Amino acid sequence: MLHEPASPQQEDKAAEKKSLLGIKLFFVYAFIYAGFVFIGVTKPSLMGVRVIFGLNLAIVYGFGLIIIAIVMGFLYHLACSKMEDKLNEEEDKS
Repeated sequence: MLHEPASPQQEDKAAEKKSLLGIKLFFVYAFIYAGFVFIGVTKPSLMGVRVIFGLNLAIVYGFGLIIIAIVMGFLYHLACSKMEDKLNEEEDKS
């Protein structure tokens, strides 16, 4: 029985750019998350303040972190797909 990839594999010419984008997005998210932790450590009473629809800052910030992570994941996917398509198109022209 053969154990080989179901589709042909080729070199990922966008790997370096995708890695750089991933690192940048990681640091953006880490900075936003650090703000959440900083508030929780230095001013925990602030987390209990009602900010919108009767929800406190901790809930709103926490859901915001989740939504931001999902949006960043979609943006990363779109950007990486665009990079791959562009580089593969250039390769096909050569």
